[in-house]
Amino acid sequence: MIIIQLVIYCAVFTLMVKLAVGNDALNGLYFYPRPVREKVFELGLTDRETVRRKRKHFMIPFVLVMLVLLLFIIGIWNGIRTFQTAYLNSLLFLEVMNWYDGIVIDRLWVGHSRFWVIPGMEGIPFVQTWPQVLKKRGILTLIWIAGSAVTAGLTVLLFGG
Repeated sequence: MIIIQLVIYCAVFTLMVKLAVGNDALNGLYFYPRPVREKVFELGLTDRETVRRKRKHFMIPFVLVMLVLLLFIIGIWNGIRTFQTAYLNSLLFLEVMNWYDGIVIDRLWVGHSRFWVIPGMEGIPFVQTWPQVLKKRGILTLIWIAGSAVTAGLTVLLFGG
């Protein structure tokens, strides 16, 4: 059952990214490295305020949906009521999401899809290298070790008996 839940969790992650970007990679410019963003601004394809607004309009609902879905899976679907078990479940989901984002989204989808190529940016690297992915995901692994305590606490607070 946990594999199905992980697949659903990652599918929702992917769907939210796709919905935010739509059919125009510029809608997700906030995902790109700074040199790409700066070149896009320089070319006048968009501006900093638009990117900041789009990032905010994506990140707030994204974080809320992923948090609510995680709490639903752990607290309702799995019926977990203890902090330790909620923590371990939360850690599993957040770490799978972390590495899924780095490997499947960043390296595979972004790295091998023409969709993510912004016209005029063809010569500027925008896909994270493996060392960059490993560094970023390693740091996020440490963050999720602490962050899982927050979601476990919320699970016990909301669903504990």
